[in-house]
This record gives sequence, C-alpha cells and structure tokens, in this order.
Amino acid sequence: MRVVLAEDLFLLRDGLVRLLEAYDFEIVAAVESGPELTRALAELKPDVAVVDVRLPPTHTDEGLQCALRARQDRPGLPVLVLSQHVEQLYARELLADGSGGVGYLLKDRVFDAEQFVDAVRRVAAGGTAMDPQVIQQLLSRRAAGDEPMGRLTPREREVLELMAQGRSNTAIAAQLVVTERAIAKHTANIFTKLGLEVSDDDNRRVLAVLAYLDRDR
Repeated sequence: MRVVLAEDLFLLRDGLVRLLEAYDFEIVAAVESGPELTRALAELKPDVAVVDVRLPPTHTDEGLQCALRARQDRPGLPVLVLSQHVEQLYARELLADGSGGVGYLLKDRVFDAEQFVDAVRRVAAGGTAMDPQVIQQLLSRRAAGDEPMGRLTPREREVLELMAQGRSNTAIAAQLVVTERAIAKHTANIFTKLGLEVSDDDNRRVLAVLAYLDRDR
C-alpha cells in the first residue's frame, strides 16, 4: 500500500515512516511542507495520505487544505488527518464532500501502533476512522437542545459513538459484550430516531451520522 506522509517534525515523521514500513506500507514520499505535499499527491497518486493538519509555510491548516484540494482533483482520495487537538472545524471540512476514505485522529493515537495502523488501513480501504474525542464533542454539541438526539437511550448513544468511529457491528458487539443482533436493533433504532436512511454501506452510514451530528441548526 503506497503512502504519502506529511509531518513537519523530523522525529515524528521519521518514527511514522519506520512504523508504517514495519507493517508493510510503502512510503512513496515523506514531506514536511504544504507545497511538497501538494506535489507528492499530484505526482505520486498514493493509496492513502497521512497528513498533519498544521504544516509550513503557514503553520495553520496548510496540511488539511492541501489534502482537501487534492481530493477535489482526485475525488475519494483516502486522507487520514493528524491533529494535536480536537478541532471540530477541521473535522467538518474533511467530511464535507461526503466521499469515503477519511480519518481524523489526535496525535496521541500514534503511540498505539496497532490502533494507528488499523486506522490507516481502514481509511485506505474507503472507510472512516474518527477519533473518539472528536465524536464525543460532536455528540455533546448536538445533544444540547436537540430533540432527535434527546430521543436516544444511553445505550444507543454508546452505539452511535462507536459507529461514528468506523466500528463494524461485530466490533461494537464485542466491545459492549452483547450480541450482534442487539447491535443491529440499536442501529436500526438510531437511524429511525435521527431520521436517517438505513444503509448496508458502513462508510456511508458513518458519514450520514456525522453529517447529521454536525450540520448547522
């Protein structure tokens, strides 16, 4: 699997390269700035891009914006964004086009090698990998004064959080120690209460939930 990596801190960039190579990823480019990232994505056409939000020269959201422009030129380009803090605006921008293959992780997750590698693979395959803290903030933001969200039971909110992270029904059932049939029932109830169409496509299902949670009131 071919990866373009963008991270301006040398030690972290080098560590990520070594980590991904240890799991049989091919790092076709490891860059440190926005212009370098733009060129690499255009010329190398990787299977997935792993991108720090803040890159030179602006050190604002240069990495994210470069990735979003690349997705315009190549719709569906899988992008996993890394950020030091939860920034809901960045999550919204990343999910705005509704296409698959997106992820938003805090850099702390990088220190869990298996979790991080799983997120890269999931995004590269067209799935979604959203950091639990991002999901919790979006859920909390929507819960206040939101009638549909208020209809969810505590268990349904737990399932929704895990669903929005990109977890399958099997994985959710294992974590909550219940049957897959129970999760399927909770999932159906969630979509009914939120007024969302039930879909067999896991990624479209997650993106629909996230779009609902973060849409303007």
